[in-house]
Amino acid sequence: MSQDSRTERRLALLGGGFSTDDDGLLDDWVLGQVRAARPRVCFVPTASGDAPGYAEQFLAAFRPRGGEPSVLPLFRRELDDDALRAFLLSQDVVYVGGGNTANLLAVWRVHGVDRLLREAYDRGTLLCGISAGANCWADGSHTDSFGPLRHLSDGLGLLTGSVCPHYDSEPGRRASYRAAVADGALPDGWAVEDGVGALFTDGVLTDAVSRAPRARLYRVESDGEGGATERGLPCRPLGISRSGT
Repeated sequence: MSQDSRTERRLALLGGGFSTDDDGLLDDWVLGQVRAARPRVCFVPTASGDAPGYAEQFLAAFRPRGGEPSVLPLFRRELDDDALRAFLLSQDVVYVGGGNTANLLAVWRVHGVDRLLREAYDRGTLLCGISAGANCWADGSHTDSFGPLRHLSDGLGLLTGSVCPHYDSEPGRRASYRAAVADGALPDGWAVEDGVGALFTDGVLTDAVSRAPRARLYRVESDGEGGATERGLPCRPLGISRSGT
């Protein structure tokens, strides 16, 4: 089925969620983007090596929310190609967990999940994730997949540019990401502080929210002279509507 011209393609970068926060605000924000009364939300824990505890934590957080949560394991895959495609395309939300970005991309490509997620995205499934689950959607990212912090010029390319998670919480992230953008190792991109959610619709930032008063989303760009600029973008406090009522 071809993409309807009116279908919005959406993805969200998360600086938190069920695995890091007790208040559930970012996860509720994600679910609020879906019109279904019982949203089907699939957690993909590939970057963690399908850690059982991670999957259980997701199910414990999302079962009480009234949707239909599920987990897609790939290291012990059970679905054949047709069933895997049908399963992913039936989801309202695909929520990707943290871990190793490079390993995630490699495993997805072996199983064809990268292609299926592109198809789901084109059909209107909301794609989102934290840490590696945020990195994977862009052209490149800032990662510790290889030990020390470095750039990774690889990703699904659904979001133009690059992504850096944990911008405020991990030592060296800010300086290292800015340096990678400054020297062209990574394209201009988005730096996500912990506590932030950023929604992109058809590749354009359409909402930025925060569960923490000072958490920010940054646009980081090369200045063309060997340096980089960063611009903090306003984030809507969660629990307050756009009109302030």
